[in-house]
Amino acid sequence: MSGTAAKTATASAKSKAKTKPLSDQEIQSTYTRFQNELQSIAGKIGELETEAEEHDLVLGTLNDALAQDPARKCFRLIGGVLVERTVGDVVPDLKTNRDGIKAFVENLATQYKSKEEEFVTFTRDYDIRPVRS
Repeated sequence: MSGTAAKTATASAKSKAKTKPLSDQEIQSTYTRFQNELQSIAGKIGELETEAEEHDLVLGTLNDALAQDPARKCFRLIGGVLVERTVGDVVPDLKTNRDGIKAFVENLATQYKSKEEEFVTFTRDYDIRPVRS
């Protein structure tokens, strides 16, 4: 056997060794786990997008107040405690929070896509087709 053929045969054997056959029960539980993880990530994305939209609404209102009177009183809920601040103090914090939420949503979307690709590969590898009743 030539050197190249031996390397190819070894690589092929390694890839087969990595994907050991799963029992029907293991396949079903893995399929369910993938579905649950995807639903969980999608739910979290929806929740955080709603929170970011709420931040946008509040910022829209506070930006008007900031333009008129940056020293105007406003109240912010921090850790369950209502704290008195000025609009000028609160707006930058809210922008930072909103930007952080949006960045986290993008991160979760990336995780969702990679998990979905794994799921598609898994369903293709094990020839899984959902049964509809």
